[in-house]
Amino acid sequence: MSVMPQQPLLNYTVEAIGTLSCTNDGIYLVGGALSGYVYLWDVTSGKLLKTWRAHNKCLNCMLFSFDNSLLISSSDDGMICVWSMISLLDIEETRSSPPPLHYLSGHISSITGLLTAPNSYYSILISSSLDGTCKVWDFISGKHMQTQVYPFAITSIALHQRESLLFCGTEKGMIFVEKLDVGGGEGPFLVIKGQPLELKGHSGAITALTSSRSFLISASEDCSICIWDIFSWEITRRFSLQKGKVTNLVVVSRSSLLSTSKNRRVSNEYIISPLEKYPQMSNSIKGTLHSSLYRGNQTCIDLKSSELLKQKIFDTQKDVPTITTLQMRVEASVKNHVWATNMTKHVMVINKQLKSTLLGMMQHRLFRPNNINLRKTSTKKPKI
Repeated sequence: MSVMPQQPLLNYTVEAIGTLSCTNDGIYLVGGALSGYVYLWDVTSGKLLKTWRAHNKCLNCMLFSFDNSLLISSSDDGMICVWSMISLLDIEETRSSPPPLHYLSGHISSITGLLTAPNSYYSILISSSLDGTCKVWDFISGKHMQTQVYPFAITSIALHQRESLLFCGTEKGMIFVEKLDVGGGEGPFLVIKGQPLELKGHSGAITALTSSRSFLISASEDCSICIWDIFSWEITRRFSLQKGKVTNLVVVSRSSLLSTSKNRRVSNEYIISPLEKYPQMSNSIKGTLHSSLYRGNQTCIDLKSSELLKQKIFDTQKDVPTITTLQMRVEASVKNHVWATNMTKHVMVINKQLKSTLLGMMQHRLFRPNNINLRKTSTKKPKI
């Protein structure tokens, strides 16, 4: 039996959103606006959690770290910022603009791509720009580690995790392939020396790149999509579009498609909340709104017929146990409210402790080499 797909849920934001990114668990969604503002939503409820000015120019790339603890953003001025999710989600700092953990400056033109390379020890960020460079950063310490220079502007990048390959698409339609060595040499990230491999198959600028286990997929402004074999580097298939250009490419595994089709009925019953345009008002304003709403309900009750009101009053006076039951429910609701308030305070205390611990760990990691050098240079006086 075929099931009709759900209608898409349309959301209208305050301003145009240029880039989107979501956490791995699908709970938080961020959107970067053309004005430099960032919007952070809770997908499950649709609530707009925070809005702040992240960059002075248009945001073009955003992504989360693999553990969802950090948010990385970039803009047309070549600036990259690293934000702590704990600070962004702090209830007490919802109205203030949180300072970033790091400003990563080094590109002199617009950022065109951000990638994170997972590793057991190092936190690696790769950035590309129209200035013809790819830079490697440690986004935990904010340290710039390496720069790779190309003869043309880089318009798109992709990373093949299994084969440790970096793909760089250029404005001339060529794709450079670099072999990476993570953890080798003097630094944690090292590009193997030698001329990079050049793939030629497009006549226009590369607009999107992605890779699967055995293939590289590229899209270009020449309205074509090419599938490359990463072992022979030959084009195995080419698609030609009538008009328009592809701006994003995503590879979905067949197993994911099968699991989705089996649970299609369940997925169709899933309710998605619309995203808020504006943040929620403060509790004091909410109280005023609730009071107005209550008065509005009273007006609706006054508009009912007098006979119906008399009948309700008679039923209430007649059914005395119902009043007692309502009193018990009110007492239970008060107890639940007190319990919820205490739990909220407890969670806020835990949140502050986790935030302090995380910042302490970052500071320890940042200043650990200096501490080691101090230990080596310090000498102990002999006891007399």
